[in-house]
Amino acid sequence: MVNVAAALADAAPEVFWLDDPTAPESAPPLTGPIAADLAIVGGGYTGLWTALRAKERFPRLDVVLLEANTCGSAASGRNGGFCDASLTHGYANGLARWPEELATIERLGTENLDAIGTTIVRLGIDCDWRRTGELTVATAPHHLEELAEEAARRDEVVLLDQDAVRAELNSPTYLGALSDPHSTALVEPARLAWGLRQACLDLGVRIYEYTRVTALHDGRLTTTSGSVRAARIALATNAFPSLLRRLRLFTVPVYDLVLASEPLSPAQLASIGWQNRQGVGDASNLFHYYRLTRDNRIIWGGYTPLYHFGSRINPAYEQQTAVHSMLAEHFFSTFPQLEGLRFTHRWGGVIDTSTRFCAFFGTAHEGRTAYALGYTGLGVAATRFGADVMLDHLYRESTERTALRMVRTRPVPFPPEPIRSAGIHLTRHSMSQADANAGRRNLWLRTLDRLGLGFDF
Repeated sequence: MVNVAAALADAAPEVFWLDDPTAPESAPPLTGPIAADLAIVGGGYTGLWTALRAKERFPRLDVVLLEANTCGSAASGRNGGFCDASLTHGYANGLARWPEELATIERLGTENLDAIGTTIVRLGIDCDWRRTGELTVATAPHHLEELAEEAARRDEVVLLDQDAVRAELNSPTYLGALSDPHSTALVEPARLAWGLRQACLDLGVRIYEYTRVTALHDGRLTTTSGSVRAARIALATNAFPSLLRRLRLFTVPVYDLVLASEPLSPAQLASIGWQNRQGVGDASNLFHYYRLTRDNRIIWGGYTPLYHFGSRINPAYEQQTAVHSMLAEHFFSTFPQLEGLRFTHRWGGVIDTSTRFCAFFGTAHEGRTAYALGYTGLGVAATRFGADVMLDHLYRESTERTALRMVRTRPVPFPPEPIRSAGIHLTRHSMSQADANAGRRNLWLRTLDRLGLGFDF
């Protein structure tokens, strides 16, 4: 029996990616009134890509970015670092919702991922960008049929049997896998955010950190210590309450918890293989995701999306001993040969989810304000696409992106409380039951499927 308490005994309650001596000095907060051509609210990936793409597409723009904390300190700096080409939270979700345009969406997603890699190289961002691909592993017999169905629809993926997947990554829990060698890159998420931040500064973007925006009215953003009047405004607050109140029921905040191990020794790494260093996720409804870092730690997260009544967001929710312990138990069930390995960091982060499982877009104030949100945990790459959509809308450019039905439509909103909380918890329970019962979906999940609704992370 693995001693989980001992494995977690020295785990710092800190985000591994943010616990980095290369973190930049914070920018000063905004004081007093200023004006700009474009003001961006939020300094995560969506806001940073919007600022960078604005200066690349429209170099003469005067751009201001306002961030309530520091750039990359929220979801953008604490996720697993999976940079996936999918703009629809996976092929199956896209096929179910937009089958007539999925080929175009998939191509645009690949072009977007390619452009991210090109940008990282061009700007010299030190974020360990690796186009590793991803394994979706089967850990239950019914997963094999599901993965085979997807493999039959997609030319670029390869179905692996038990021996083949264990030759890639050795776990006694693996029965097979779907290998997608091209559509996923791995990245150090905080360093990517910091690199984008520096690129924005180099292009003349004015960044104000520790500057919380409290109101938006008639082209004017009010902050705790100043204000910005802007001709155009891009909202990139994602999991945090939107300045447009009518959007607040379209997403809910969900906490995802994560562990980071100590670096594996050469012998430990040899015991599991992983020579191709792919990102990995299992095929369950409640799934784990994991990957190696540049110094051969394992980042291990997922499985239990946590929603708190009233869509509450609180830093205290980032530390959950019971959940972190459960994640550690699952880790050693997957890799029993790593018994004795210890964890150095334990943390959590809040993401936004929507009922269609992927981002949505729109405008307000006669097109002078744009938004992109609802990425549902797969936004590392998709945020760049969302940034371009917002700029298309703000500057009235008709593009292949804006013609997509995916871009032109919005998801069904979540219901108000207490129905929202009850529905989310029932959905999560039903997903867990489906995992335990050979994938059989109960009446509640089948009803959500028919309505095109759901809850995910």
